[in-house]
Amino acid sequence: MVYLDMSWIGRYTEEEILKKKVTKGKVFVLYGPRRTGKTSMIRHFIENHSGRIFSGTGDDLPLREILSSQSVKTITSAFQNYDLVFIDEAQRIPEIGLGLKILVDALPELKIIVTGSSSFELSGQLGEPLTGRQHVSILYPLSSLELAAQFGNYHLYETLNDHLIYGSYPEVVTTDDLAEKQEYLVSLRDSYLFKDILELENLKNSVKLTELLKLLAFQIGNEVSLSELSNALGIARQTVERYLDLLEKVFIIKRIGGFSRNLRKEVVKTARYYFFDNGVRNSLISNFNDVNTRMDMGMLWENFCVMERLKKQEYHAIYANNYFWRTYDRQEIDFVEEREGKLFGYEFKWNSRKKVNPPKAWRSTYTDASFECITPKNFLEFVI
Repeated sequence: MVYLDMSWIGRYTEEEILKKKVTKGKVFVLYGPRRTGKTSMIRHFIENHSGRIFSGTGDDLPLREILSSQSVKTITSAFQNYDLVFIDEAQRIPEIGLGLKILVDALPELKIIVTGSSSFELSGQLGEPLTGRQHVSILYPLSSLELAAQFGNYHLYETLNDHLIYGSYPEVVTTDDLAEKQEYLVSLRDSYLFKDILELENLKNSVKLTELLKLLAFQIGNEVSLSELSNALGIARQTVERYLDLLEKVFIIKRIGGFSRNLRKEVVKTARYYFFDNGVRNSLISNFNDVNTRMDMGMLWENFCVMERLKKQEYHAIYANNYFWRTYDRQEIDFVEEREGKLFGYEFKWNSRKKVNPPKAWRSTYTDASFECITPKNFLEFVI
């Protein structure tokens, strides 16, 4: 699964998902943040695929013209001799959903893979045209379950501090040089983070987006007030909402809402935001200090645990609704999964020595629900 020189890291999506979901008569759609290896992974996958393969990108003008033509004859004549079609950055092709629908319906024996780094453009085009005709997956930065599968569980304990500070983008994980890790993350922050939003939403600059993310970086684990963000940034509340939505759709942040079955006591109208990657979060505040000198380890630990859990849910097909839980009298639980008709509450504590009991209101309101505190000593089962 991995070459000895570490130039390629085998991905769980390739081994367990691509082989199952790339099927005739369906479009396999792979979303995910920029620079997580979507293109490399697909190319690695199709290298081992028999038959005639077409590989193109949404930047190719002839390809854009063909797939945007909405002409059955034009589209089918271009691709009828292939066994597999791969289109990278497909969100850049106008009306791509209709083009792919024609392709699927006219050539049902064809296998089709498309990738996109921004779901807000691509999913909007694919949604209705490809209803019932697509399989969708997200490729995150490297997950704990992928690293454990390749290097063993103990590797996660050895490298945990690095992941908390520098995150788990493939190019970060595969270098041991801390200066190179920092340089890469700063480059990612400055060159790639807002590329899809700026291109597709015609925003003039990323200054307000950066300021917004910096504010969010110091509120991990806390509910976000849109009014406070609006006042701090000097922009309308509706603009803040729009920016948050865009930032989530390009896989920079993840929104988690509040859970409630008793609206009078429980907070549900606010949300918490987490970063897809700890390294990106730390690059935004320009802080790569070691874990022993930081004041924000609780935030970093919670962000790491939430995102690693979401990766596990995606790759292991764990179907769950995810929330935080808090009452108006400040009893709270960091993360709640609603799955299989049950509730599972999780609290995240960086300090393994501190004993944590479930809140009284949680125990009395949800008598059948579970509760567990996740620390650096017991996190493996939670994330892998």
